[in-house]
Amino acid sequence: MMTPKDMSAQALEMCRLAPVIPVLVVDDAGDAVPLAEALVAGGLPVLEVTLRTPAALDVIRAMSGVKGGVVGAGTVLTEADVIAAKEAGAQFAVSPGATDALCAACVEHELPLLPGAVTATEIMRMLERGFTTAKFFPAETSGGAKALKALGAPLPQMTFCPTGGLSMKNAADYLSLPNVACVGGAWVAPGDKVKSGDWAGIEALAKEASALER
Repeated sequence: MMTPKDMSAQALEMCRLAPVIPVLVVDDAGDAVPLAEALVAGGLPVLEVTLRTPAALDVIRAMSGVKGGVVGAGTVLTEADVIAAKEAGAQFAVSPGATDALCAACVEHELPLLPGAVTATEIMRMLERGFTTAKFFPAETSGGAKALKALGAPLPQMTFCPTGGLSMKNAADYLSLPNVACVGGAWVAPGDKVKSGDWAGIEALAKEASALER
């Protein structure tokens, strides 16, 4: 059975594939393949499809067939979400927080989890469970890079993917930290470009993001 330690090792490996994980809210499954192809071509292979739209699971199914892509489900909150995401082809799950039930479900169904943690107590609880890779969310409203740097001093065991309010303007502040493996953000696939089918524009944004230094 996959353990939290195993999950964190896999999550960290995925986080290190590129400096940015696109956080995707997709309304039309017909956009899934060209969107994923544009992002992968731009150097961002790890894709988080949030379970916030009726089309999300179909999007994951479609994106899972794109060569070079590593597709996961975001906004995973319950065991039902875990089961549905894995059945759709998700290779990992991301949650804004973490509950005992959610962690247990991911262990049971062997779906690597990037749990959300933003306070020292939450981080310590995740470490107690065996998780060593987490999502820091919402990053900007929780003190930003300065807060994450401060948490790294007493809790260096945890490595993060901060998301929430990130952009090209501040991503480098986070990526420069020793306890950050990558960042997550929606700016590489803005809704207007997705709706208009501007895949070349999205690929250009992905290339810019993939060139960020860590």
